[in-house]
Amino acid sequence: MAEAKKAYVCRECGYDTPKWLGKCPSCNAWGSFAEVVVARKSGGSVAATMTANSVPKARPQRVREIECGTTQRLDTGNSEVNRVLGGGLVSGSLILLGGEPGIGKSTLTLQLALGDNHLRTLYVSGEESAEQIKLRAERIGIRNEECIIYSETLLENIVAQMDELRPDLVVIDSIQTIYTDLVDASAGSVSQIRECAATLLKYAKGSGTPIFIIGHITKEGTIAGPKILEHIVDVVLQFEGDGNNTYRILRGIKNRFGATFEIGVFEMLEQGLRTVENPSEVLLSHYDEPLSGIAVGAAVDGIRPYLIEVQALVSQAAYGTPQRNATGYDARRMNMLLAILEKRVGMKMFQKDVFLNFAGGFKVSDTGLDLAIVAAVISSYFDRAVADGVALAGEVGLSGEVRPAPRTEQRISEAARLGFRKIIISGYASLPSKSIKGIEVVRITSLGELAKNLF
Repeated sequence: MAEAKKAYVCRECGYDTPKWLGKCPSCNAWGSFAEVVVARKSGGSVAATMTANSVPKARPQRVREIECGTTQRLDTGNSEVNRVLGGGLVSGSLILLGGEPGIGKSTLTLQLALGDNHLRTLYVSGEESAEQIKLRAERIGIRNEECIIYSETLLENIVAQMDELRPDLVVIDSIQTIYTDLVDASAGSVSQIRECAATLLKYAKGSGTPIFIIGHITKEGTIAGPKILEHIVDVVLQFEGDGNNTYRILRGIKNRFGATFEIGVFEMLEQGLRTVENPSEVLLSHYDEPLSGIAVGAAVDGIRPYLIEVQALVSQAAYGTPQRNATGYDARRMNMLLAILEKRVGMKMFQKDVFLNFAGGFKVSDTGLDLAIVAAVISSYFDRAVADGVALAGEVGLSGEVRPAPRTEQRISEAARLGFRKIIISGYASLPSKSIKGIEVVRITSLGELAKNLF
C-alpha cells in the first residue's frame, strides 16, 4: 500500500492538526482527536477520483456570460416537505436530514421515494436489507413503481449505480454507514463522512440530481460527524418531536434556496406520516365546561399562523422554595413573566408553584405568546375560566406594557377562520384600515387592562 499522509481531526468540530492534542483549541473538547488519512502519494482525493468520468467538467465563465434560466423546482409529492424546502426540490441540491433515533427520518424519506411524485428514485440503505424496506413500504403504501431499492454501503458501488440508472432523486440512509476504500478509516469516522459527502456533493452539482442524506445526531442533539458536513450541504433539515407523542415537526435550519423559518407538521400513524395541513386542529382541545388555567394563543412560526392551547397551573407552594416548571417553553422567560406579574400587577407569585404546558407536546419560542401565557397564569391564580371564544396575541415588556406581536394581522385572520369571537392584541399594533369580519379586536396597552377583557 502506498505511503499515506495522516493528520488528527477533532470529531466535534473538524479542526485538524498534524499531531495529536489532548484538548481541541477550537471547541475545547477533550480527547476528541482521531487519526485520519488525508491523502496518498499514489492518488488524489476521493471526490476527484470517483467523479472524474461521472460529471461534465466545469469551465471558467464571466458573470454576464452565465446563462441563468428559471429554476424549476421538483414536486416531492408532500406538501409539508415542499413548504419547508421553499416550494420543492432544486436540481443538484444536497439535503441533510437529521433527527433522534426512531423519530421517523427513514419513514419520511421512504414516503418521498414511494410517493406519487413521478420521480425515478434510487433509495440507498446502509442500515436495512431490501426485505426490511419492502415490509415498511407495504405498510406505507407503494404509489411510485419507479422507486429502486439498493442496499449498499460502499460509495464506489453507489456512484456506479447512479451513473447507470440516472435517477431523478437519490436518498442515502445514512451517511454514517457509507464508506469508501480510498480512505483508511472505519465507516462513520470524520474522514469517511467528509470524503463521502464531498463526493456526493460533486455528483449532485455535476449531474443536477438532488440527493437526500440522512444523518445521525449526538446525545446533545447536534448532527454527528464533523461540522463541515453542515457547511457542505445546501439544506439542513431537523426532524423534531417526542417519541411519546404522535406529532412531528420538520424544521429548516439552513436553506440556500429559501427561508429557514418554515415548518412542516406531521402526525405519526401506523401507515406512516400524515401531513397536518392545519396545525390548529391538533393544538386546540374541546371541553364540556370551561376550565381555569387555559388560554388560547395565536402563534406564528415563520409565516405560518396557528392557534395553540396554553395550560398553566398555579398552586400554593408546599415546600419552602416554589417550583417553576415549563414544558415546551423557555423556563427563564416564564420566570421573567411571573416577575412582571408580581411587580406590575401585584400578584404574590413568590408563594406559588407554577407549571406551564403546551397542548400536543409542542416546543414554542414565539414571543407573541407572552400574553396568552400571562392570561393562563392569571386564570389559574384566581381559579376563573377565560371567556369562551377568546384568543390572545402580544408580547409583554418588563414594564408591563403589551407590545405588538409579529404578523399580528395573520394571527387575527387565523383566529377568525377558526371561529373565535374576540382576540386581544397590543394597542400599539398597526393594522390595515379594513377590519377583519367575524371577530372583535380588543386593544390593550398594559397588563392592568387584561383581566377585565378575559373573564
